[in-house]
Amino acid sequence: MAGLSLYFEDGHDDLDDFGFDDYGSECDGIRITAFLDAGQDNLTPLGRLEKYAFSENVFNRQIVARGLLDVLREFSDNENDFISVMETVARMSEDGEPTVRAELMEQVPNIAMFLHESQPNFPAAFSRYLVPIVVHYLTDPNNQVRKTSQAALLVLLEQGLICKGDMETKVCPVLLDLTEPSSDDDYKIEAVAIMCKLVTMLSKETVEQLLQRFCELCSDARLFQVRKVCAANFGEFCSIVGRDATEKLLMSKFFDLCSDSLWGIRKACADCFMIVSNSTSPEVRRTKLSPLFSSLISDQSRWVRQAAFQSLGRFISTFANPSTTGLYFKEDGTLLEVPRCPSDRLGHKPTAKHTGDSDSRHTPPQNQQEGQAQTAQTDQNFNSFLYWRPPLADISQELEMLKGQGPRTEGEKKEVVVEDRKMSSLEPATCTQIQKVLDCLQPHMDDPDVQAQVQVLSAALKAAQLESQSEEEGESESQTPEDGKPDDESSQNRVITEGRQTPEPPTQQARDPAPTEEQKEAKNVIPQQLLDQYLSMTDPAQAQTVDTEIAKHCAFSLPGVALTLGRQNWHCLKDTYETLATDVQWKVRRTLAFSIHDLALILGDQLTAADLVPIFNGFLKDLDEVRIGVLKHLYDFLKLLHAENRREYLYQLQEFMVTDNSRNWRFRYQLAEQLILIMELYSHDDVYNYLRQIALTLCSDKVSEVRWISYQLVVEILQKMYACGARELGLNFINELIVRFCHCPKWVGRQAFAFICQVRTHIEDCMPMDQFAQHLLPSLLSLSLDPVANVRVLVAKAMRQSVGHLTCKFFSEYISFQGWV
Repeated sequence: MAGLSLYFEDGHDDLDDFGFDDYGSECDGIRITAFLDAGQDNLTPLGRLEKYAFSENVFNRQIVARGLLDVLREFSDNENDFISVMETVARMSEDGEPTVRAELMEQVPNIAMFLHESQPNFPAAFSRYLVPIVVHYLTDPNNQVRKTSQAALLVLLEQGLICKGDMETKVCPVLLDLTEPSSDDDYKIEAVAIMCKLVTMLSKETVEQLLQRFCELCSDARLFQVRKVCAANFGEFCSIVGRDATEKLLMSKFFDLCSDSLWGIRKACADCFMIVSNSTSPEVRRTKLSPLFSSLISDQSRWVRQAAFQSLGRFISTFANPSTTGLYFKEDGTLLEVPRCPSDRLGHKPTAKHTGDSDSRHTPPQNQQEGQAQTAQTDQNFNSFLYWRPPLADISQELEMLKGQGPRTEGEKKEVVVEDRKMSSLEPATCTQIQKVLDCLQPHMDDPDVQAQVQVLSAALKAAQLESQSEEEGESESQTPEDGKPDDESSQNRVITEGRQTPEPPTQQARDPAPTEEQKEAKNVIPQQLLDQYLSMTDPAQAQTVDTEIAKHCAFSLPGVALTLGRQNWHCLKDTYETLATDVQWKVRRTLAFSIHDLALILGDQLTAADLVPIFNGFLKDLDEVRIGVLKHLYDFLKLLHAENRREYLYQLQEFMVTDNSRNWRFRYQLAEQLILIMELYSHDDVYNYLRQIALTLCSDKVSEVRWISYQLVVEILQKMYACGARELGLNFINELIVRFCHCPKWVGRQAFAFICQVRTHIEDCMPMDQFAQHLLPSLLSLSLDPVANVRVLVAKAMRQSVGHLTCKFFSEYISFQGWV
């Protein structure tokens, strides 16, 4: 016990020396910079800082490191004292105790932010004193100090506190040294992780300096952790260095990583496949990446196949051809129609105008550069939403060359079609390799994973055989009959008949391998093998052998695939969409409900009315979790319908008031927001007859948030009435508001009336001032003597905002006469 008492006495002495003698044990917190206060040692504040910063007591040094930010603030008024403190910090960074160094490094981001705010006074303090400490700690022998310095470096980069010069001259050289083959394994793994995270924050020139080292690390045969980090960040390197460097230097490394012996590395490659595809040319994407992706889908590991199927839709979307794209996405994710080029305004009609043939969220930037002519004025309409694609490039010269070639003859067109078929088909060597793999897997058919691989490979083999057979038939059909005249009428009838046929199951296609014209057209957009694999995601067997949520991933990426194929190939996805719309998992239907408005914009009004409206009606009767997806974009969907189809939903708006859970007030809040938007889609009579009653009901909701947005809805209805010249309906609505709210026995109703009058003043041209003064103002003034203060406050706000200076003077006299405060 004596030793225990002595321990507490020593701790008390430490606190006394530290300047904490004035603080009791009951104090919630202590001021860390208390040691700077004047004491019995007759030292200056800087002298006391030196004393405790280099004290033999580790606790003292930790406290000084923890309070460095406050210390700098204390001395920020004097430049010489401030520089002295920074030099003290530099010497403290060489402390032999790891906990002190870690504590010091934790304060570096906060100190850097303080120096950034005080940059006019201390412009070079951070670069001169703190950056070398951060870089030096990256090679610290203590693991905790290194981790802390790595986290601090990332924070400094995210906040933009490190200049480009320091990154290139101080940080990058250290990372290159740490990733040398002779470097320690732990240092190398950590340095690779930092380097990959820094890629997105560096310039293209700096990344190109790190590119050669990154290629060497991708082939590190000794440390799989290094290869795994490289695979996970492979897409970022490709997107920054561009197409040329990707295809010349990185593509071979990517193929090696996709065939790595560890499934975690192959899974990482599958996750970043879309970004890599965005950085390649269409030819490389079709001839090299497509077979490589098929190998990942048929991988031995279930986790790799799961990641591949999740990325399948996004990878397919990179095949989109911007020359037929009519839509693009803003940075907020809104799908909009691309403005026409100046040549279109001059009367040059485009060859094909489809407002939904490729998804700008998924379209690669290289396709952008090759597919559509854009001037500088049109480029401004595109965004830098790099997750999907950057702006289009100007290729007007290439288009002029195409125009100069003139129209092709029938023979030339047939040669081009045959050549396209040859380019899109698989080589015979690919079929042979697939067959060999199938033969090797036959003895292991008892394994469910092997069965899934055999199923996918068999589909790939059939697709390859179908393509080769369609090639031969296409060549034979392109020849004319013996009399030398092509049978145009019979050929046209055959195309029409085939276009009306529904896709047959794989067994039937094997018996009759001749593909329809629509299938050939879809195959020209994306490889048939990828499309077959995507359509197989709705197979129940895939949910058992690959991923239980594979249908949800299929539904999530379906709009992008539909936009890539184009509305002319919607028949390829129609059955899949209907299957997903009736899936037993509500998460799958919810995903479709949230994106049905985008799909409607892609398909156009005719296909929407025929194929999407029945599914939309089914979603309206689904669970609340599904209905909220439809409700959130109700306006976006209804505005795409014809007026007669749109009016049918007026009778169903009242059904949104009924929910499975009455506490789900956000559902009613969303309904009020959508009603404000869809009001412009209907006439004033329809608004008065159908939306008015819903608005009045929402104004009496139990939740205040719903009531506040509903008051705005009421004002919008009034504005609609007076804007359309229906003053009689507007007057009837005003009288209903007065009876229902102004004379309401509950103060909440009277407050609602005052708030409606206040909101009316915020909306311009809601109703003429004379109408407001004649019909609403007397009732509003009657509430000036309301016994509830909340009502009187809103009355005062409404009167102040709705009248001019002269009228305000009249109101002030009226209020003083009534004795109202």
